[in-house]
Amino acid sequence: MSIWKRKPLAQLLAEAADSEKGLKRTLTAWTLIALGIGAIIGAGLFVRTAMAASQNAGPSVTIAFVVAAIGCALAGLCYAELSSSIPISGSAYTYTYATMGEFLAWIIGWDLILEYAVGAATVGIAWSEYLNNLLVNVLHMSPIPYSLSHSPFQTDAVTGEHGMINIPALFIVSVISLLLIKGIQESAFVNGIIVIVKVAIVIMIIIIGWHFVNPANHTPYIPASSIFTDEHGIDHKFGGFWGIIGAAGTVFFAFIGFDAVSTAAQETINPKRNMPIGILGSLAICTVLYILFAHVLTGVATIEDFRTGGKEASVAFAINKYMIGYAWLGQLVTVAILAGFSSVILVMLLGQSRVFYAMGKDGLLPKVFSDLHPKYKTPYKANIAILVIVGLFAAFIPGDIVGDMTSIGTLFAFSLVCVSVIILRKKEPNMVREFKTPFVPLVPILGVITCVLMMAGLGWTNWLRLFAWMAIGVIIYFVYGKKNSVLNNPKE
Repeated sequence: MSIWKRKPLAQLLAEAADSEKGLKRTLTAWTLIALGIGAIIGAGLFVRTAMAASQNAGPSVTIAFVVAAIGCALAGLCYAELSSSIPISGSAYTYTYATMGEFLAWIIGWDLILEYAVGAATVGIAWSEYLNNLLVNVLHMSPIPYSLSHSPFQTDAVTGEHGMINIPALFIVSVISLLLIKGIQESAFVNGIIVIVKVAIVIMIIIIGWHFVNPANHTPYIPASSIFTDEHGIDHKFGGFWGIIGAAGTVFFAFIGFDAVSTAAQETINPKRNMPIGILGSLAICTVLYILFAHVLTGVATIEDFRTGGKEASVAFAINKYMIGYAWLGQLVTVAILAGFSSVILVMLLGQSRVFYAMGKDGLLPKVFSDLHPKYKTPYKANIAILVIVGLFAAFIPGDIVGDMTSIGTLFAFSLVCVSVIILRKKEPNMVREFKTPFVPLVPILGVITCVLMMAGLGWTNWLRLFAWMAIGVIIYFVYGKKNSVLNNPKE
């Protein structure tokens, strides 16, 4: 029983072709672009932009978005090649299984839980925050009590009240999990409506906000290097080169999502053509919107506003304080963000359930995760398991801790996808590739370097959490996965 055994490419392609028994192919190129935008524009844009500006980069957060976008584009080109060549559920997990063997495939599958499940929990927590914002500022109602909308590790700085459970976060994760069980087409339709609404509102903020930009807020554009200590007592490198790199690692969370598109390869019509369009198209559209949005937001409000007044709700705060006469836009933002967060959670939970589905089929996780609903043809048991995992994270863990864990986990996954392209080009030179990553091995190597650099900017506490998470994963693999793997037990 070798831990480096690779899943034969012929077997993977046969599984992709045999769609009668598996998932339903209903997604088009436009649906994939909408899924990508649905996942990308959400918590990252509305929460992480202000966080990265206040903790790391100041106005130069726009440069951080460019760095993060370059890292994503390099990884995106690699994803586009692999998803069009191996059009099957599982994303980075499947690609690693075909190129680097079972053990690393397990590690990446375990790592993707950190990306999708923990990412969905982070967004669920932000959704809860904005729901209270909607209740108080838009609907003029009482907020959900602090104890019922915050984790046990949080305390209200004003009243001293302790959190107990984040019920709104648990609620939204549950509703979306049930929608995903109903079907991918229904989920994609709901996502499409949400995307139209939130992109329209982002464009409105950029156009209207441009007239309220105060050039003084952009001076100096790259602040001098210093250390900023946040309310939890954690030090962040602020300003200069490492401030921008740290911010890139933080806002990188905002780009997570385009890769989740690749998990739906087995549910896509003509995936070899449509996958690259979905991945690279959604990435390009969002990068332009992000840079413009960050420029406007840091120009309208000061860094001190983000640190003290705005925090998670910095966008609405900036509009209400500085864009006089546009209070309605601040209210609209809250509605758009709630809708936007919902679509991000949808795509993250979709990605996670498809990874569980692929790992269940391979025997690395219990077989029940690969069971499809007799009527809806969705991996409903995987969705239920993920609802429990994500629900617990969303209900009981603070959002900022969870968010940086997601970023470092994703960067690690991206690095391995870039390496997979190089290995597959060497081992399978004659394989049919509908889309080819240009300048191999240069592009994948640059992708790895950019991702590792952003990981370095995320600080030792996140590395510690990553190693702890990976250590748990290694134990589970040797106790369960290796013994039950289909590849290691071909006769069963």
